[in-house]
Amino acid sequence: MSRPFRRITPFLWFDTQAEEAARFYTTIFPNSRITAVTRYSKESSAASGRPEGSVMTAAFELDGEPVTALNGGPLFKFNEALSLVVHCKDQAEIDHYWEKLSEGGDPKAQACGWLKDKFGLSWQICPVDIEELVQNPGSVAALMHMTKIDIAAMRAAAT
Repeated sequence: MSRPFRRITPFLWFDTQAEEAARFYTTIFPNSRITAVTRYSKESSAASGRPEGSVMTAAFELDGEPVTALNGGPLFKFNEALSLVVHCKDQAEIDHYWEKLSEGGDPKAQACGWLKDKFGLSWQICPVDIEELVQNPGSVAALMHMTKIDIAAMRAAAT
């Protein structure tokens, strides 16, 4: 089966948790699966310093979108300069993704619909009409006091 061409896909650098992260993320989103796991060979192990036979990459799909995770070592860490946005059709979806992705994450890194998961990756859990909602000053003011987005409260605050 041929996969559709995607010009841009996320490539995430982990220390040693690429496969664990892929397994975690694919349990949260529908239409998700691990598509391939590669391991460090003798040659790639020698070049990278990673243990031979350990997981090098885990390729997976999140709701049909391809992502690759690399076990590249502790050199680079995630930060808020990059986040993955999850567009949700209703409050139930926001609640679901917020609960699942924030499990074991950093509760201090939660504001305005942003959260940091247990691997340090930042996510934005937003309603599909977030761009429209933030056009209203009252909605924006309400958002500034939220951790998880409450769609009804944002709409009620619209002026």
